[in-house]
Amino acid sequence: MDTAYNVLAPGPVNLHPRVREALALPMIHHRTPEFDKILNRVLSRLKSVFATQQPVFILSATGSGGMEALLVNTMQAGDKVLAIDSGKFGERWCEMVKVFGGIPLQHKVPWGQAVKVNDIEALLEKQKNIRIVLCQSCETSTGVVHPIEKLGALISKYPDTLFLVDGITALGAFPLPMDEWHIDGLVGGSQKAFMLPTGLTLFSFSQKAWQKIEQNPTPRFYFDVRKELSANKNGETFFSSNVTLIRALDVVLDLIEENGIQFLYREIHNRAQFTRTFAQRLGFTLYAEAPSDSLTALVVPSGIDGQKIRARLEEKFKITIMGGQDQAKGKIIRIGHMGYISWTQMKDLILKLGDILHEMNPSFCSSEQMLQLAQQMDAKIATL
Repeated sequence: MDTAYNVLAPGPVNLHPRVREALALPMIHHRTPEFDKILNRVLSRLKSVFATQQPVFILSATGSGGMEALLVNTMQAGDKVLAIDSGKFGERWCEMVKVFGGIPLQHKVPWGQAVKVNDIEALLEKQKNIRIVLCQSCETSTGVVHPIEKLGALISKYPDTLFLVDGITALGAFPLPMDEWHIDGLVGGSQKAFMLPTGLTLFSFSQKAWQKIEQNPTPRFYFDVRKELSANKNGETFFSSNVTLIRALDVVLDLIEENGIQFLYREIHNRAQFTRTFAQRLGFTLYAEAPSDSLTALVVPSGIDGQKIRARLEEKFKITIMGGQDQAKGKIIRIGHMGYISWTQMKDLILKLGDILHEMNPSFCSSEQMLQLAQQMDAKIATL
């Protein structure tokens, strides 16, 4: 494995060697029997990752494109939309509602906290005719995981209200069963737990959502899921297919099937636990009250600038993590647990973080402390 550059961001992520091999294959045309077989196989197998019986769609777009696709296919101008806003990506979805003429009811949740189901229940009772509830499964800017299962159970009691979930930093990283949890629209992104470069958005709708999609007068063109459904039934995508990434996605689904998706969930969970355990021994604290397995947001020690930690890690060691955004800028760092990551890389990250802290303030992370920490990490890795 080439360890010269280690991407431990919440996305994009390190690529598996077999994925890199697939990305290097010669191009084939997207209207050929060879690619039709790959596409059909991928679309069929994605259902197990989404845990749904409904069709799953692939479009060439970032995750934000998928968020827009969920919205424009189900919302029409004048619809009341309850948008749970707990960070940058909750804000983004709320902005989309405004662009397409919806009436956003923004429910602000303090950064680092998870939404309270009781608060949403009270809002649904108070604000009549809410047509859509929007929520991130994991808010990438804070590392918080929201109670999607409980929210889905609540919203399912309202026959005219849809529950749309941004699972971009969740889908494939931890359980998010679409049908069982009453999720009416779910979106993922290729550059996260699907272990690919940025460029594909993956999404699906419930039967309840399809009833609205068919009747929705909102103008759509590229993101019109009705056209995509018709094309998929004929073994094609409606627009030009991203052959390279879809062929690599086929390889990722092979990798998942070889050990089972529970194995992938467990790997990511173990990386998250490892990071939180040993980062806290360096002097960091957890930012999220309900931390997601897909990434960890850490509050940096007092007197240290998180942005400088991130920049120095990349400059000195070629390790990429992310810093905080907006109100959390300089206060936190964010470490991703998705993608192709070895335990050597996980250990190296902790040691290099200690090195940077010591460089910024010599009172942090003495040589003796780091040696002891390295031994503790070795002991932990031996049990995994």
